[in-house]
Amino acid sequence: MTLQHDMTRVQTLKSLGETFRSAGIDTAQRDARLLLLSAAGISHLDLIQSPRETLGHEVAEKLSDQIARRLKREPVARILGEWEFWSLPFTLSPATLVPRPDSETVVAAALIALKERRHASDGLRILDLGTGTGCLLISLLHELPGATGIGVDLHDEAVQTAWLNAKRNAVDQRAEFIVSNWGEKLNTRFDLIISNPPYIPDRVINGLEPEVREHDPRLALSGGTDGLDAYRAIADHLPDLLAPGGIVGLEIGSDQSETVSGLYRRAGYEIEGPFADFGARPRALILRKDQA
Repeated sequence: MTLQHDMTRVQTLKSLGETFRSAGIDTAQRDARLLLLSAAGISHLDLIQSPRETLGHEVAEKLSDQIARRLKREPVARILGEWEFWSLPFTLSPATLVPRPDSETVVAAALIALKERRHASDGLRILDLGTGTGCLLISLLHELPGATGIGVDLHDEAVQTAWLNAKRNAVDQRAEFIVSNWGEKLNTRFDLIISNPPYIPDRVINGLEPEVREHDPRLALSGGTDGLDAYRAIADHLPDLLAPGGIVGLEIGSDQSETVSGLYRRAGYEIEGPFADFGARPRALILRKDQA
């Protein structure tokens, strides 16, 4: 698609939406708006107030480059280099997943499970296993001003990205991020352990939409032959990590509620949930250690 510098914002938005729809992009109009706002350096309010302002040469050139990348199925979040989660901004890197709205279900489920401790969070210790951008931990620290937390990831670049996001969202004084294979380098216990582990069976990955299979890190997707490898690894580490009375919040695949619940029930945990995502699909479980 070739943009003319004298096209207005509203003309560009309409034309770009049509181009993306013709390319089979489901989120065509949303993507058109986000890329236009980014290229022009304006807010949604600016767009509403000045829809007939022309692009100009610099914006047209920048937006044309972004359009070419999107038509090659690079996700808008990757093009922008950041994405919103729990109404907070998160910087991305090649080593991290794009935070998805479905994962907010884990944050919500954990806050529900904490109940009275949510408003008396002083001393609450949180562990995020496979932290990626840090979105789960940082969102919880944002909601729990008395809590502290550690995020671990196998990839150093992900750890650096999470640290940047903690500073960006003003929780860096209460957060720490380390490179570790699950809980191997930890010698303390936590009141809340959360994770969005890799849970996609390996045979399925190559059939995913290109935005995922070509741009998300495979390490953060691959759940092994049956999609349960990470859940087994986490279960092995929990006895040394979970404090008495602590809870665990896990994201799950929409078809994994029974299998993941069964795995942890056999390990002696009580299961709450599943909690549904915005599409009404099972997306999160809460675990508590059976005290009987």
